[in-house]
Amino acid sequence: MHSVRLGILASLTLLPAFAQVPAQVLNVALPDQTREQNAPHQFGPIRDMFEEHNGTANSTNWSGYAVLGPAFKTAEGSWTVPAVNCSGVTDTEYAAFWVGMDGYNANSPTVEQTGTASYCQGTKAAYYAWFEFYPNPSKLIATVPVSPNDVISASVAFAGGKFTVTLTDVTTGKTFSKTAAVSGAKRNSAEWIIEAPCCTNSGGTLPLADFVTGSFGYDSTGVSGTDQATDQNRSGPIGAWPSQYLKQINKVPSSTSPQMSTCFALTGDLTSFSCSWAP
Repeated sequence: MHSVRLGILASLTLLPAFAQVPAQVLNVALPDQTREQNAPHQFGPIRDMFEEHNGTANSTNWSGYAVLGPAFKTAEGSWTVPAVNCSGVTDTEYAAFWVGMDGYNANSPTVEQTGTASYCQGTKAAYYAWFEFYPNPSKLIATVPVSPNDVISASVAFAGGKFTVTLTDVTTGKTFSKTAAVSGAKRNSAEWIIEAPCCTNSGGTLPLADFVTGSFGYDSTGVSGTDQATDQNRSGPIGAWPSQYLKQINKVPSSTSPQMSTCFALTGDLTSFSCSWAP
């Protein structure tokens, strides 16, 4: 692991453009970790969504699972930070893993979310944690550096008119929490997502980094009480939602983000699933 971080630090002297990326993106301690800094790119609602008639949906930026319902109160999830394959990459490619509420339905203008990002700047890999109360910018979580294969547990909770996002690196024990009011939030969906973030200069979705396989839930993380949600009508794991309210999402190609991410059925514990990257 030390060699990974040293390699990233060395790249600062080789790639001038990389030096412009905030220090925490490279797992370097910031001088003032109490000061919020914008993450390199913004995450947000599902794009170009098309629902099939078999419980699946296609999107140009999301893959994973969503459950629909009224007045969500909590969404909890866990995943393993994937080591991205940056071999042969000549541009910048991103893969964000997160849990959140809102952003799936067309009438949902907000997303309350927290997660990690694994990305390639050319052939160099880097990792960071973040949170976002979309449409506000995403923010770096400077106090929780992350590394490949770390187990992450995260949640979004609504109470007293405000949302609280919490992210914990189970591997290191470091944790972060932030509370804010979000105007216009519908609380009509909860999600467990791998995302290609926004935006290219033309406003398109960015290329999706090769995360090989992304895994959420108890089977891969060993975190109990994970990949579950509570709304006005029910509480339980992803698979406890009736089929008409449960959506398996696959990322399809777009002109600016041609890579794909295909997700698979939930396992028997109803919390766990994996998605595979494809060029």
